[in-house]
Amino acid sequence: MKTQKTIGLILGLIIALSLLSCSKENDSPPEQVQTQIEEILKSGTWKITRFEDSGKDETGHFSAYDFTFRSSNILTADNGMNQLDGNWSIMDDSSADNNLDDLDLIVHFSESSAFEELNEDWNFISYSESLVELIHVSGGNGGTDYLNFERK
Repeated sequence: MKTQKTIGLILGLIIALSLLSCSKENDSPPEQVQTQIEEILKSGTWKITRFEDSGKDETGHFSAYDFTFRSSNILTADNGMNQLDGNWSIMDDSSADNNLDDLDLIVHFSESSAFEELNEDWNFISYSESLVELIHVSGGNGGTDYLNFERK
């Protein structure tokens, strides 16, 4: 009887300690991460240094353009002769477990523009003051696209 109580007490302590040692994760990433990424994107001009569409390198389609993320959620692509305006936002999809990929960069240009290939909900791979790396996995054909913006 004393052995059962001792075993029960030890198991109880092990369970309690394991629960205390686990960090509680939120369903959504901290708001400050989203705000930080938004501020990084809004500061400066960006170039697309990688656009890979299902294994095909299409970076050259965008290399002449500078991209500016404006605070009014307007995304401007400008090559000095042509300017195209689209929209951008960062959304929290909360589908993952407190990872950076909970956040999506939503890009939308007119469906008839040369930039409609960018119209996706891009998951963040990484970000810094000078480089934002994104990925999109297609639900339809399973293709994987990559998009990198690098500060000019």
